[in-house]
Amino acid sequence: MHNQSEASGQSTVSGATDWQVFQLENLVSKVENGTLSMREFLRTPSLSCSIYHVPAGSKDMASAHEEDELYLILDGCGRLRVGDSEQQVTKGSIMYVQAACDHTFFDVEENITALVFFGAPIRHLRGR
Repeated sequence: MHNQSEASGQSTVSGATDWQVFQLENLVSKVENGTLSMREFLRTPSLSCSIYHVPAGSKDMASAHEEDELYLILDGCGRLRVGDSEQQVTKGSIMYVQAACDHTFFDVEENITALVFFGAPIRHLRGR
């Protein structure tokens, strides 16, 4: 049997969630503007997704992670440092950061709001 939950936008087959629908506007509206924050809205064994907000004038607290990451800048501008390399990021920039790479946003000129996708942790992929 295939049902859709109006409240969550989830489809279920025999009680298991097999898909979800999210509205970007709703996700972004829950961001605390002016506060460094990350709000996860999806977690599965192989993927997690969050809305990330870095206020103007601040530096984020990011560092190396066990997962590959993909950032889509929804709004704002600043710089991203990965290892010894730096790159300007603006609305529409898409950045991939490989697992275990040190990285951070800095010189944030306008509040950055990003959609962030995290892959499965490396240790999970290696069967640890």
